Amino acid sequence: MNNQVNAETELQDQELIQKFLKDTTLFLGPDPEIMRDHSIMPRTEKEEECMGKYTDLNQISSIRDRLQSACEEGFEMVEQMGAAPGAKWGDIITGIYSASGDLTIGSAGGVLIFSALVHHPIKFIIKNWIEEKTVGVREGDGFIHNDSRYGNVHNTDQSMILPVFHEGKLICWVASTVHEGENGAIEPGGMPSMAETSFDEGLKMSPFKVVENYEIKKDILTFLQNSVREPKLQYEDMKVKLFACMRLEKRIKEVFETDGPDALTACLRYTNESVVTEVRRRISEWPDMTVRTHVIMDSTLRENALIKMNLTLKKKGDRLIFDFAGTSPEITNRAINTQLPGMKGMVGQAFMNHIWPDLPRGQAGLSPVEFETVPGTIVDCSYAAPNSQSLMSIFQSFTVAQHATAKMLYSCPEKYTRVLAPWHNMINTFIWGGVNQHGETLGNLCADLNGMGGGARMDRDGEHALSPIFATMADIGEQEMNEEEVPFLQLVSKKMTMNTQAPGKYRGGMGYTQIAATKDSDQWGFMTTCVGSKTPSIQGLFGGYAAGTIPLCKISDVDVYDVLLKEPERFKHSIPELMNEEPFENACYSTHHLGLGFDISKRGELYMISQGSGGGYGDPLERDPSLVIMDIEESLISADWAKKLYKVVFDDETLAVDEEATKQLRADYREQRKKQGVPYAEFVKAHVKDTPPENIPFYGSWNGENDSVYCGSVNDKRDAQSPGPIYMTHPKDVRISELEAELEAVRKQAGIPSQDTRK
Repeated sequence: MNNQVNAETELQDQELIQKFLKDTTLFLGPDPEIMRDHSIMPRTEKEEECMGKYTDLNQISSIRDRLQSACEEGFEMVEQMGAAPGAKWGDIITGIYSASGDLTIGSAGGVLIFSALVHHPIKFIIKNWIEEKTVGVREGDGFIHNDSRYGNVHNTDQSMILPVFHEGKLICWVASTVHEGENGAIEPGGMPSMAETSFDEGLKMSPFKVVENYEIKKDILTFLQNSVREPKLQYEDMKVKLFACMRLEKRIKEVFETDGPDALTACLRYTNESVVTEVRRRISEWPDMTVRTHVIMDSTLRENALIKMNLTLKKKGDRLIFDFAGTSPEITNRAINTQLPGMKGMVGQAFMNHIWPDLPRGQAGLSPVEFETVPGTIVDCSYAAPNSQSLMSIFQSFTVAQHATAKMLYSCPEKYTRVLAPWHNMINTFIWGGVNQHGETLGNLCADLNGMGGGARMDRDGEHALSPIFATMADIGEQEMNEEEVPFLQLVSKKMTMNTQAPGKYRGGMGYTQIAATKDSDQWGFMTTCVGSKTPSIQGLFGGYAAGTIPLCKISDVDVYDVLLKEPERFKHSIPELMNEEPFENACYSTHHLGLGFDISKRGELYMISQGSGGGYGDPLERDPSLVIMDIEESLISADWAKKLYKVVFDDETLAVDEEATKQLRADYREQRKKQGVPYAEFVKAHVKDTPPENIPFYGSWNGENDSVYCGSVNDKRDAQSPGPIYMTHPKDVRISELEAELEAVRKQAGIPSQDTRK
C-alpha cells in the first residue's frame, strides 16, 4: 500500500515539475525532436478508427482527387493574385496536411520543398500553441511563419497555415507558401549573401498567430510591414495566401458534406501509408549497392574557396541511406549553410520531381529514406549560422541525390521515369533593390532563376531552360511587365548562350544570356548569388560532361542608352562579343565570381550573366553527327567547338557531314584514349595527392578519408565528427591588410621608418 502511495506521490511530483517547467519556459526555440524527424507521424487512434470505417478504395481515390483539385485551385489563386514576383512565376505551393501535421497532398505545380517543410511548424503549433491559453488554435485562425530554424528553406519564403475544423474538432491543416523576396534583411531582396549572423537575415518568424476569425490582425500586420522595405507587398501577399487557404478549407468542408470528416481523415492516412509502402517496395527493387559522388561549391559568395558536399548512398534491402560524411563543416559567418530539414526537403524534391514523379507529392515519399549527417556541417548547420543563401548548399544536395540515384535507377529493370543527368542547379539571375522610377522602395529578383537547363536524358537531349529544380511548372515571367515596376531593362533577355552546353551522347539543355542596365533611378543596385564561375556546380552522367563555368561580367564607365541613341550598331548582343571586342571606348571591362554583393549601379552600366546547362549523358563520341549539325544551325555551338568536342568532320559552308571521315576520326581518337590510359594504381600515383593544394582554401574530406575534414588550409585538419566553427575574415579587412603590407614594403624600400597603421 505504501509503495502504491509513494508511486502516486512521485507521479504527482513529476507532473508538477513538468507543469512548472512548461509554464516557466524562457524561450520556445526550435524543437530538435520535431526538426530532425522527417517521417510521417504514427497512426493515431482516430485514424485507426476512420480507416476501419472507410475501406472503399474508390471512395478514397475520389476524395484524394478532389483534394488534389483543391490544391491546384489554391495554386492558381496565388499565382494569379500574388504581388511578389515569385508568386507570379509559380515559386509557390499549396498543401493539405493531416491532423498530426503530415503533408499529404501538395499542388502539382510549384515548389514542393516549401510544403514538404511546413509540417515542422505545424507540429510546433500542435505541440506548443493548442493548449496554450494565450494563443490557442481555433476555427478561423491563421499562423504565419518563415524561419528555417522552425522549418523552411530560408527567410524569404513565408507560409500561411490554417487549421480546418468540423463541429469543433480539428480534422486537418492547410497551408500556402510564397517566395516573397523582400524581408527586411541586410541587403534588399531577401537573400543577403553578406549576412554574417542570423540577425542579418531579416524577419525571423517562428510560427505565430496573425489571423483571427479569418481576418488579419492589424497590429501584427503593421509590425511586419514596418520590418520590410515593401510594406505593400507584405500586406497583399498575406491576404492572398490567406484567401488561398480559405478556398482550400471551403473545398475540404464540401468533402465533409458529401463523405464526412472521418472519410477525409481515412483518405489522408491511407494516402501517406500507401506511399510509404510503395517507396519501400521500389527501393527493394534496386540492386544492393553503394554509390559515391560529390559536388564542389567554388565560393562562399564572399570569397573564392572549394567547399565540398560529399555523399555515400547506400542501399540494402528496402533501406536507402544518404550518408553525408566528409562534407564541409559549416562556415559559421557565411550565409551558404543549410538547416538539416532544408537539405532533406531538397532530396525529397529530387524524388518527387525526377525519381518517382508519379507518386503523390507529399511528405511520405521521403519518409522511409534515412539520413546520416554531422551537426555543424553545411548540410546540418547550427542555429547560430546564417542560412539566407542556403540555396547554394540545398541545391547541391539535390544534385548529389539525383546523380547517385540515377545510377541505381539505371540498374533497375522497371523504371518509373527516364534516367537523366543532373539538372542545372544554380539561380543565375539578378537580385535587385532600391528606389524605382515611381519613387517606391523595392527589393526582389528576376524570374530568370526559373530557366535552368534540363539534364540530358537516356534517350534524348535535355530541354532548354525548362524549369528550375525546385519548382515544376514554374514560369520565367514577362519582362515587359517587370519593366513597368523596376528602373532597368534587360537589353538581352532569353537569348541562348552559344557554347555553354554540357556535351555528351545527349547534351544538356541550355540556359540563356541576360544583360541588364539601370535606366531611370539613381538609387538602384544589383546582386548575383550563385556559384559555378570557377568550378562547375554539377556533373555529367555515364561519360557526359558538366557545362563550363560562367562568370559575371560587367561593363562600367559607359552609358549604353546614350550609345544606343547615337550609335546603336556598337552594341553587341552577346557577352563574348562585348567582352572580347570591347566596343565602348574608355569603359571598364571586368569579370567577377557569381557571388556579387549588392552593388549600386549607374545609368547604362551593363551587368551580364548566363543561365547554365544541365549535365550531358553518355560519351560525346557517340553523339549522332546530325544532332551536332543541328546545334550548329541553331547557334547553340560553334563549328570549331563541335569539331573539338564531338570529332565530327563536315563542310564548313554546307555543313554536310562526311560520315566515313567522322567514323575514322572517332576511331582514331578512341585509340588515342587507350594509349593515354594507364592502370588505376599508376593514375593514382601520378595524379592523386595526399593533401589539398596549399594555395586554394579547401573545405571537406580529401581522398576518400571521411573521418577528417580540411577547414581551409592543409594545416587545419579536424575530426569530421566535431569540426567546430569556422569564421572567415571580412573581405574588406583582408584587402586592407594586403594594402597595408604593400604600403609597408614601399616604406621599407624608400627608407621611411615603419609606421603602425593601427594607431
